[in-house]
Amino acid sequence: MVGLLRKCFLIFVITLCQLANAQTGSENEPIRYVGGQHIDPFRHEAGLRYAIGVENIQTLRANRTNPDMSDGYGWTYNHASNLAYWNGQFYQQYISGEADEHIAPVQTMLVTSKNGKDWGFPQVAFAPYEAPKDVDIPKGSTGYMMHQRMGFYVAPNGRLLTVAFYGHTENPFGENGIGRVAREIYKDGSMGPIYFIRYDSQTKWNETNTSYPFYKKSKDKGFRAACAALLSDKLMTWQWFEEDNGADGFYAPNHLDRSHQAFNWYARKDGKIVGLWKKSYAALSIDGGVSFTDPVKASTFVMSGGKVWGQQTEDGRYAISYNPIDQTQYRFPLAITTSDDGIIYDNLLLVQAEVPPRRFTGRWKDFGPCYMRGILPGNGNAPGTDMWMTYSMNKEDMWVCRIPTPIKYEVTQDVKDDFENMTAEGAVVDWNLYSPKWAKVQLIKETHANQCLQLTDSDPYDYARAIRVFQEGKNVNASFKVKVEEADTAMFEIEIVDKFGNRPVQLSFDGDGFIKAFNGDRMVSLIPYKKSQWYSLRVNYNADGIGSYSVYVDDKLLAENLPAAMAVKSVERISFRTGSYRNTPDRSTPNETNDPPLPGADIRQKESKYLIDDVFISSQRD
Repeated sequence: MVGLLRKCFLIFVITLCQLANAQTGSENEPIRYVGGQHIDPFRHEAGLRYAIGVENIQTLRANRTNPDMSDGYGWTYNHASNLAYWNGQFYQQYISGEADEHIAPVQTMLVTSKNGKDWGFPQVAFAPYEAPKDVDIPKGSTGYMMHQRMGFYVAPNGRLLTVAFYGHTENPFGENGIGRVAREIYKDGSMGPIYFIRYDSQTKWNETNTSYPFYKKSKDKGFRAACAALLSDKLMTWQWFEEDNGADGFYAPNHLDRSHQAFNWYARKDGKIVGLWKKSYAALSIDGGVSFTDPVKASTFVMSGGKVWGQQTEDGRYAISYNPIDQTQYRFPLAITTSDDGIIYDNLLLVQAEVPPRRFTGRWKDFGPCYMRGILPGNGNAPGTDMWMTYSMNKEDMWVCRIPTPIKYEVTQDVKDDFENMTAEGAVVDWNLYSPKWAKVQLIKETHANQCLQLTDSDPYDYARAIRVFQEGKNVNASFKVKVEEADTAMFEIEIVDKFGNRPVQLSFDGDGFIKAFNGDRMVSLIPYKKSQWYSLRVNYNADGIGSYSVYVDDKLLAENLPAAMAVKSVERISFRTGSYRNTPDRSTPNETNDPPLPGADIRQKESKYLIDDVFISSQRD
């Protein structure tokens, strides 16, 4: 009997432990994704729906042979960006190397924008480190490099600091670290002198053997106060932990494993702080970020070596953005999931589904949009209610994105977009835009009386794209106008797409001068088109069976009941693109290669230009 009672008690204890380990919202599982959406790893759009209205804008296009068209240096490894909003403009900071990750020289660049759309020319924030004479480089090091998990800090006194970390290649962490540097960014755009704000705690670097003075030597009282405020801000400085784990007790209580990387955080509505790290790790703090529970793997969030970003959004909800794939070398797509309480997340949606060709090979240059970072609490609040993030593409080009809130994926009414009530400087409302520097998407005034959407393209390896989500339906009537101004080096493709990215309806304004449509298994010519002339197109699509569609041009029926390119259950978006559909690189594309640059990668093609107007779409579910 005693043995039976002991056995029952043991089962009871084990059951309690199992329940505790499964308690969502507690330190055992701080966050949980409950959505049923998981990615299709074989397609760039990954089988996901779009977060509606996201605008992706390229801020730097790497250029090796024409550096005046990129950064002034021609360096092709660009990565690890950070974002802030201060003094009425955006600030983006990123690291830049000649070609490879963790190979000297590596410096930190700074670029700004007043509106988030038009970005200036990068300037050097922290140049490659030059050590004082007679300083020995540690064994195994090949030089010095910049590294940072944190880029900006707006101090309580209003000063803006930019911050980064100097270390030795090829590993700047731990005993290979030198220290963290800071300098002030002034309102006129200039920058103050560089100071060390903290030396690496595991080494003997100090003011006597490093290249910059300690911040306390500054004669600027306001700058010293800003640095002191940063050093006392526990949440901000947790971002430094993996580079310098505080052997001097700086991070007391110091119980975290330095292998947990790229920390960021947000505050829940109950006051608890949620800490996030790479590889799905999460923890909680109940003391305002002074300490955290042991990080645990939030297994419902599938991710690998790319960063993760979480924040509370302007509508009072929460969002976490990451690459939902467990392969470090293939960091696509860039997705987002949302929550009402910062604990339970649902609806995995696309932020960035494009993966252009990597023009320059280099060490550890993983494919796709990754290392996303938003604006940290306290580092400014951009106008409007949008969520802003920055990221790198292929560890080569730099981007930002604007994500409207509330974050949504469904449309429940007809689309009637004539673009007249939108402002040229503002958002193209409810349109998802992909806008590289050499293939821009923007609203323009075609004439005094007509505003429309313009897609240009002079990029030999990328394209402009505009997507409009409409109400999901089996029967769709879509009408729109297209004008081809120039089409010398690009073709204009139009597709009606389902929520998984399948493309049953495919049209094009081809380079041979014909409007074409996909007829079952091939493209067929419908009618020749002329440049600088508007064409009104109408597509009636029916998803029944294998699906079919009819095409009208200027109210003339040119193709009736064409078999769809593929069978789908319904459709929900229309896509306009200045180039052919692509799905490479894919998960089988070799990553670590040593190939020459893609031919002509640094040379602009002759510009193609397309205009879109009067997009009207109605749909029926049955």
